[in-house]
Amino acid sequence: MPKENFSHVTHWVFDLDNTLYPPHARLFDQIERCMTRYVMATLGVDEARANRLRKHYWHSYGTTLAGLMREHDIDPLPFLVDVHDISLDHLEPDSALAAHIRALPGRKIVYTNGSAPYAERVLAARGLAGLFDAIYGVEHAGFLPKPDPEAFRRVFETDGVQTDRAAMFEDDPRNLAAPHAMGMRTVHVAPDPHHADHIHHHTADLTDFLSRLR
Repeated sequence: MPKENFSHVTHWVFDLDNTLYPPHARLFDQIERCMTRYVMATLGVDEARANRLRKHYWHSYGTTLAGLMREHDIDPLPFLVDVHDISLDHLEPDSALAAHIRALPGRKIVYTNGSAPYAERVLAARGLAGLFDAIYGVEHAGFLPKPDPEAFRRVFETDGVQTDRAAMFEDDPRNLAAPHAMGMRTVHVAPDPHHADHIHHHTADLTDFLSRLR
């Protein structure tokens, strides 16, 4: 992975969940349980049906929230508050990751399908607060989720991202297709590689990957 591949990058975009913290933290297990309970209460279905719907909406629309909005016209704000009310007690600060992010040249932002307040809590727990120039949640894309190209367009236009001079770090390979099409350098952050034309690089260790860009 020659660092020359990133020599043109002046805008760094990071996903949050399972990207800026390791997957073994399993925060999304908590979030999925919250979403299942929300679907049960909102739609009046049992747990098994709620789980099936949650997975169906994620596969069909990008997020459970998008499916609930599309098919049931729910208010997204209470959903976002409810499903992100989770414990972060077992997240640990990562001083090495913080140092490598701090050293990146140019503008750095977080863009998540979660909410911005939730992202701020996670960043604080990881010792990454204050390192990013802006934090964007799904609310900043009008509740359109990644991987919808329009969601990326809205957030990047708001922030002024020059996509031909930008890189995207993301654990979900679906969410790298639109950035790639926009001319961004794409990095898949996950334990196992996903081979696709829209993924330039893969890493199982974001801290190590960023250290090699310095």
